[in-house]
Amino acid sequence: MENVMIVFDGKENIFKIDTENNSYVMGIIDEKYLVHIYYGKKLSGTHLAYLLDMDQEYLNDIHINYGEKSSFLDRLPMEYPTAGMGDFRQSCIEAADTIGKTGVELFYDSYKIIVGKPALDGLPATFGDGAQTLCITLKDDVLKLEVELRYSVFEGNDAVIRSAVITNYGDKPLYIEKVLSACLELGYEPHDYITLHGSWARERRIDRQRVGFGCHSVESSRGISSHQEHPFMAVVSEGATQETGDVYAMNFVYSGNFVSFVEKAQFGTQRFGMGINPNGFCWKLEAGESFAAPEVVTVYSDAGLDKMTSTFHDLYREHLIRKSWVYSERPVLINNWEGTYFDFDEKKIFDIAKEASKHGIEMLVLDDGWFGKRNDDRTSLGDWVVNEDKLKGGLRKLVNNINSLGMKFGIWFEPEMISPESELYKKHPDWAVHIEGREPGQVRNQLILDLSNREVVEYVYESVARILRSANIEYVKWDMNRPFTDVGSNVLDADRQGEIMHRHTLAVYELQGRLLKEFPYLLLENCSSGGARFDPGMLYFSPQIWCSDDTDAIERLAIQESTALMYPLSVIGAHVSDCPNHTVGRVTPFETRGVIAMAGTFGYELDVTKIPEKDRNMIASQVETYKKYCPLIQTGDYYRIASYQSNHYFDCYEIVSKDKSEAIVVFVQVLAQPNMHSRCVKLKGLDFSAKYETDGKVYDADALMNGGFIIKRPWGDFKAEIIHLQKCRD
Repeated sequence: MENVMIVFDGKENIFKIDTENNSYVMGIIDEKYLVHIYYGKKLSGTHLAYLLDMDQEYLNDIHINYGEKSSFLDRLPMEYPTAGMGDFRQSCIEAADTIGKTGVELFYDSYKIIVGKPALDGLPATFGDGAQTLCITLKDDVLKLEVELRYSVFEGNDAVIRSAVITNYGDKPLYIEKVLSACLELGYEPHDYITLHGSWARERRIDRQRVGFGCHSVESSRGISSHQEHPFMAVVSEGATQETGDVYAMNFVYSGNFVSFVEKAQFGTQRFGMGINPNGFCWKLEAGESFAAPEVVTVYSDAGLDKMTSTFHDLYREHLIRKSWVYSERPVLINNWEGTYFDFDEKKIFDIAKEASKHGIEMLVLDDGWFGKRNDDRTSLGDWVVNEDKLKGGLRKLVNNINSLGMKFGIWFEPEMISPESELYKKHPDWAVHIEGREPGQVRNQLILDLSNREVVEYVYESVARILRSANIEYVKWDMNRPFTDVGSNVLDADRQGEIMHRHTLAVYELQGRLLKEFPYLLLENCSSGGARFDPGMLYFSPQIWCSDDTDAIERLAIQESTALMYPLSVIGAHVSDCPNHTVGRVTPFETRGVIAMAGTFGYELDVTKIPEKDRNMIASQVETYKKYCPLIQTGDYYRIASYQSNHYFDCYEIVSKDKSEAIVVFVQVLAQPNMHSRCVKLKGLDFSAKYETDGKVYDADALMNGGFIIKRPWGDFKAEIIHLQKCRD
């Protein structure tokens, strides 16, 4: 492992983790406190304790005048800060014993360095060769609580992957009331923080604010990562851009409640952390048991957001997404949802598939409405039996007929839900998450199944697996259309009710893992009322996630830009839909809809038999173009050149192959302007000393990157084009 190294300097009491370009440094002071020292550009040595700015006189205070312990702790840059002992800033862990006493104080105990990377029980996690892991054990001998901090790095990538495993080594239960996975201390320099916010149909909009005194946080308590906030935060130096400035970023490998914060404390230092949201969380940890906190991916970039993005993309492609799909060409699909909604029968579905197959579309996905009495969204969730009034002859017959066209077949489920108007609810009303005596709140006319109940988990698995066994189904869209409310379970004791939402997330992971084990060929796409569960935890199971229910091309520019900050384009579920768009009513050219959907998995969301013939005749060429660029989209480096959210007129991004032999530039004119000249955009990531050819013209790469590339302005709004550049041979 030439480019990744973890060392402990026993003389200096320093831990140092080196990636290819960066160093992460911790130290032990006073022989017991694990402190954070440095995270940034790569350092050569380990004589680094002086960076703590803790002179000997101050360090002696804790011994000479023990009355200053709290003041000492309230200044110390703790690696894994605790609550209740004198550090009044945000903590990473809070716990209580059986009589309710709180306060945690962790002291350094031991360490080990592992070649490889241990798994996290029940949780998605990064994996693969070329890993090295540092495990540091901290203990609280009063509570009999042990925390093992894990830091993993992969050769060739600059991310540091963080997690924590909490163990009760006493003989009585403990109650873990808060457990975060990662924390950083960022010093005194002025910073901004970047988060992603939104709502249904406008997920993950970029927001940038100044870090002022106090605590600034984003969080979800909805039981899912949510439309409203996202488990990502970047703390960036003042004035940082796409290409310049320091960036410290965290992304949570988890699909449930989360919190991320940056806190500027009294002395101007800034603490940055991420983990499970403590709101409503309490985990009973029996004697001898352990609790694994999900992973946080931490990334440092000294060259702005572009380098941060590249680090995330490479890590997720190489060490998170299933190898069977990460670089495989995905089938171009057509989903019937916006084409038919609930109004279809087997003939209509087959007619759509038959027409789609003529134009190169490779898979039909049957969305909601194929089961139970599901003719609207008020009924039948949980009744996973084919509705043969709609699909005469059953599902197998329909699938066989579609396969005979040379097309694959996929299907939609919402396995975590139950409709009050369903056969399942009549038999098992207690299977729904609810609080006794309260009228449960519904969203989309549905309740949530209690997956803390093993009987429910087994029912859900068999319901889905039985359908998949019944026909040649090669794709599943797994949906989840509502947040948690009325959180209560009949099967958990009173002191375990705070475990419900985390147990639900673990059960979802278990169910999807079991499905992929029984059906290893399956292409799984996660969805949550659009993009409400678009997170790294889901990517571990599904190599693509439905990005948003808003399929309008112009809205998608903003949604896909922010999503691509962390996630590779190949995982972003993106389709060409009908116009006027069903969400915003906008009309955009079919060509433009196709270009913008190519920055994703690419497919169609419409009734191909009803769209204008002119549009229908473009599909084959769009499919051909996508297939031409698909390998580049899946593997290349993504660069943001311009954002119409900032300039209001045009959008531009670039994808460059790893060997820099080719690139595509996607330019979208959102709004035309009168009496204006051509656009000049400065390209990125090319071989600086090479020449590139496009459309019969040859350009010097240094001119394209420093001077720019001229794009003639198209006439009209909402126009898009793809420019393909190829490196000239010597």
